[in-house]
Amino acid sequence: MTGITIALLTTACVFGGTLLGSSLRRRIPDQHLTEESRDAIQVGAGMISLMAALVLGLLVSSAKSKYDSATAAITESGAKVILLDRVLAGYGPEAQPLRETLRLSMASTLKALWPEEGMTPEAIQAFEQRINLEQVAAAVRKLQPQSDPQRRLQEEAQKLCQDLLYIRWLQIEQAQAGLPPIFQGVLLFWLTALYLSFGLLAPRNATVMGMMFVGALALATAMFLITEMNRPMTGAIKVSSGVIRKTIEHLGR
Repeated sequence: MTGITIALLTTACVFGGTLLGSSLRRRIPDQHLTEESRDAIQVGAGMISLMAALVLGLLVSSAKSKYDSATAAITESGAKVILLDRVLAGYGPEAQPLRETLRLSMASTLKALWPEEGMTPEAIQAFEQRINLEQVAAAVRKLQPQSDPQRRLQEEAQKLCQDLLYIRWLQIEQAQAGLPPIFQGVLLFWLTALYLSFGLLAPRNATVMGMMFVGALALATAMFLITEMNRPMTGAIKVSSGVIRKTIEHLGR
C-alpha cells in the first residue's frame, strides 16, 4: 500500500477508535466508570501508549536509516563514476568509447529513477535492467594495456567497476526488504485501542473531538513518513537526483 493509503487508514482507525469509545461511554453503566475504574483504564492506556511510542520510534528510526543508506549509496556511486571516468581519460584514446558508454549509463539511470513525468512504480525494475554498467566493466577487462601505467589504470578501473556493481546490486536487494506489514498492523491496533480509551474517558464535545482528530492526523503523518522512507527510490520521499545530475555534468570532461 502507498503512504497515502496507510495515512488515510490510520486516520480512520484511530479517530474511529475515539468515536467508538465515546459511543460506548453512553452505554456503559455509571458504576463501571467510577474513579477507581478510570484509574485502571488510564494505567492500561499508559502501558499501550508506552509500547506504541517505542515501536513508532523504532520504525521511524529504521525508515530514516534506510533512506540515509540509499542517499549515501547514490552519493558514493556518483563519486566513483566520476573517478572511473578520470581513470579512463588517463588511459588514453582507446578508452574514449567506454567513457561515452559510462555517460549514457548514468543518463539512462537518471531517466529510469527520476523521470520528468513523475514517479513510476517500475523504477527499481528499470534500474535493475540497466546493462550499460556491465558493458563498461566487460569492456574494461578487454582493454589491452601497452605499458605499465596503462596496466595500473586498467586495474584501478576494474576495481571501480566492481565497486559500482556491488553498490547497485546492494541497492536492488535492499529495495526488496520492505517494512513487514505485521509491524504496521500491530502498531495501528495499539493506537486504535489507545484512542478508544481516550474516547471512553473524555467528554464528547467539539473541542475534544477536534483535538482527537488532530492527534489522529499526526499519527497518520508519522505512518506516512515510515512507509515512504522505506522506499527511498520509488516513494514520495525519494532520494534527490542532484548527485546523478552533477555526476553527468562532470563526465567526459
